[in-house]
Amino acid sequence: MRKILLFIVQNLAIKTLAKFQPGIIAITGSVGKTSTKEAIHTVLSVDRKVRRSRENLNNTLGVGLTILGDYHRPPEETFKKLFFWCFVIIRAYLELRFKKTYPELLILEYGIDRPGDMDELVRLYPPQIAVVTALSDIPPHVEFFASPDELYKEKEKIVRVLPATGFAILNHDDEVAREMREATRAHTMTYGFSDDAQIGVIGYEYFYTNYTPQGMTFKINYDGKMMPFTLNVLGKPQIYSASAAIAVGLIFGMNLVKIAQALHGHTVMEGRGNFIPGIKHSYIFDSSYNASPDSMDMALETLHELEGVKRRVAILGDMLEIGTYSTEAHLALGRHAAGRVDFLVVIGARGAFIGEGAREAGMEPDNLTVFHTTEEALPHLDALIEEGDCVLVKASHAMHFEKIIEEIKYTAPIV
Repeated sequence: MRKILLFIVQNLAIKTLAKFQPGIIAITGSVGKTSTKEAIHTVLSVDRKVRRSRENLNNTLGVGLTILGDYHRPPEETFKKLFFWCFVIIRAYLELRFKKTYPELLILEYGIDRPGDMDELVRLYPPQIAVVTALSDIPPHVEFFASPDELYKEKEKIVRVLPATGFAILNHDDEVAREMREATRAHTMTYGFSDDAQIGVIGYEYFYTNYTPQGMTFKINYDGKMMPFTLNVLGKPQIYSASAAIAVGLIFGMNLVKIAQALHGHTVMEGRGNFIPGIKHSYIFDSSYNASPDSMDMALETLHELEGVKRRVAILGDMLEIGTYSTEAHLALGRHAAGRVDFLVVIGARGAFIGEGAREAGMEPDNLTVFHTTEEALPHLDALIEEGDCVLVKASHAMHFEKIIEEIKYTAPIV
């Protein structure tokens, strides 16, 4: 059934692209794809009619679905799912026949799980602009590849297919992404904190209201011109996402002032690094949607950088889809966490290795709590959190850490 559905959606998506001929901006990488997509959408939607993929609809079926409409992930219930797909297909047929307007640009994530996935994506939906974010030493989804290098080669195909008139936008601070400029005939633009990045980031500082972090300020150096930027989001990864969006905006003829004004209103999706009030006058760094070794490290770095925090607390869980690298990656994360947090809660079979790594690095037993499952942890969290804490919550999506967010976030009393 899925093969039939995939065939229908792909064919309708190809016909839709042929009829309306939108530009495609495709984003790939190991971390930061969704935040980068949202930042690019924020910038380009100022002047243009654009559509971006919702949630993580980043495989051939999900990308095809986005091309057909501004859809969220299909429902899980069988009857609702059947109705959903019938609606999508019938609507797509009607729009192919009668619709006259369509978004000028599509901003799509291209995710891969197995060898050949990128081949299929770029064959069906060839981009004109490709953005490559950071590529981890231990990337997610590496379990089905012989090595990280094989996964990098698969991702590199996104820049190989670009036309000579296209653009490859590459994270200059990531060696693998930076070297992809040798694999493309397209124009290249680089971004990052390195001195020789074309979109160069110069420093960054957090700003606070009543000791609560509200956002960041930083400067961009482009073509010899300096421009200050303010983001109402937190963390170095968000600056990388904004920098990629700046590059895209410049390609489409926007000036730095206009891009800065657009990014000032940029927000992050729920569970992707937003700050929300927590119980007992704490606040939560909600990065619960997903996790990989690099994104975990960067989240811990952000937590460590914040000022005026009574205690830095991390609730961390299993990182999935990293295959044979799993044990060492979790141990290394624990060692990193030990020097960055005051109190650590680890959850899950693999999460236990985070705790072991933290103990190896000298974390006191009184500052570490281990639970086997998310459900086991929920009743104990209230007692573990103290007033003034900043609490990072992060794990792979399958750990369902959104339940933890629901348990510890502040809920206004009903009056």
